[in-house]
Amino acid sequence: MKSVTDVGLADVTTVYSGPEGDLWELLMGHQIHIGGFKSTMDLAERAGVGTGMHGVDLCCCNGAGMRCLVRFRDVAGMTGVDATATVVDRGRARCHEEGLDARIRFVLADVCNSGLPAASADFVWGEDAWCYVTDKAKLVAEAARIVKPGGVIAFTDWIEGPAGLSDAEAARLLLFMKFPSVQDLDGYSAILRRNGCTVLTAEDTGRFAPHVDLYMNMVDMQLTYDAMRILGFNMAMLEAVSTDFAFLRDLAHAGKIAQGRFIARRG
Repeated sequence: MKSVTDVGLADVTTVYSGPEGDLWELLMGHQIHIGGFKSTMDLAERAGVGTGMHGVDLCCCNGAGMRCLVRFRDVAGMTGVDATATVVDRGRARCHEEGLDARIRFVLADVCNSGLPAASADFVWGEDAWCYVTDKAKLVAEAARIVKPGGVIAFTDWIEGPAGLSDAEAARLLLFMKFPSVQDLDGYSAILRRNGCTVLTAEDTGRFAPHVDLYMNMVDMQLTYDAMRILGFNMAMLEAVSTDFAFLRDLAHAGKIAQGRFIARRG
């Protein structure tokens, strides 16, 4: 696992309370994770998430993943936990607008200490967001505590790819993305096993590089004005963001950063 010491929860909440968070939503839509709807449906299908189940989404952001599961997988109810008030408020409003607030609730809390009852969920869920959590071992332990025996923990996340990151590359990536650390396939698998889970899937989705290409093309070919508006029409800031995205693209194509998919069953 690669990590830095000068990024924490306050930095993450600042991102998703301001223009950076809005920029991510411009590029990725309400589902701020790589692959959007297809990624959500693919993970749910592989994990057996479906009709009548109750789940908990740790780092739920605006709740778009939960709305997708309720609408298209017939999940009976979802509880989302996130530490950023801005996205929680936005999520509650969107659930109300879509008529889903009776089946989806939000908890504003640290995902490592959610306060939710033990063994209360059929599944615990996450999509490209656990990379923002400093203590990933504590986060996985919280997921294992919340899920029922026999239930599943299913998540995707940004991970270090098979080619590996140099220390300099890791430091630049983590500071740019406001990640305190980034795990890899073996690291997450080991943490899941230590928490009494059988790892069913731990693999690279193969989605990362083509989606970063897509996001860069969208800004360059169609959404330039929209991105500048979010950034206060600061051209220098847009150029800096573009430079960081080019760095991210190069890492992805070199196999140094990837989207990991993990499915584990609690014993």
